[in-house]
Amino acid sequence: QEHEKTLAMPNGELRISGKGKKLRKPRTIYSSLQLQALNQRFQQTQYLALPERAELAAQLGLTQTQVKIWFQNKRSKYKKIMKQG
Repeated sequence: QEHEKTLAMPNGELRISGKGKKLRKPRTIYSSLQLQALNQRFQQTQYLALPERAELAAQLGLTQTQVKIWFQNKRSKYKKIMKQG
């Protein structure tokens, strides 16, 4: 019986030894203050330039990737809602 080990790859990806399957990172739980700031910024602009994203991430204690993905998801939801009328 083989024991599975979790390995951290150089690219930051987590893998299960022997299987080669990715382990998903836990879902980010945003605080109400973070969500308020993200939504407020989204109302101003739906797209952030790199420096704006870096600044917002630093202010909110998030990674730039978390901010980028939140904006991507929000734009997707917004477009879906607009499409429905």
